[in-house]
Amino acid sequence: MQANIQELPQIIKKLHAMLENTNTVVLLQGDLASGKTTLVKEYVKFIGLDDCVTSPTFSLQTQYGNHIYHYDLYNKTLEEFVSLGLLEEFEKEGIHFVEWGEDDLKSILQTYGFEVITIKIKKLINSREYEIEA
Repeated sequence: MQANIQELPQIIKKLHAMLENTNTVVLLQGDLASGKTTLVKEYVKFIGLDDCVTSPTFSLQTQYGNHIYHYDLYNKTLEEFVSLGLLEEFEKEGIHFVEWGEDDLKSILQTYGFEVITIKIKKLINSREYEIEA
């Protein structure tokens, strides 16, 4: 699905329908500046939270409201993420957005029984292409 920033709410609405009443990990994949953080920001706004959403590159994890978690693995390997105990964070009830969450993390999460959705974001000239895999 292709969308510019004004059309992003359509993507968010579709995603929200997939996430209602569920504990899910959403892996966000895409190049630098593809819009991973923007997607989380728009989702948080869509559900009515007034939190300031920024990429948690240095803090590794940020929480919005009571049940939205946001992680950034840009500077971390999967082994570092696991050794920091962050894998256990996914046991918290809520929706977990993981920037730079790659397929090896997806495999581990599915092995442990977590529901995982992958969103691949591709930069285009004036828009983005979103591929959602549930």
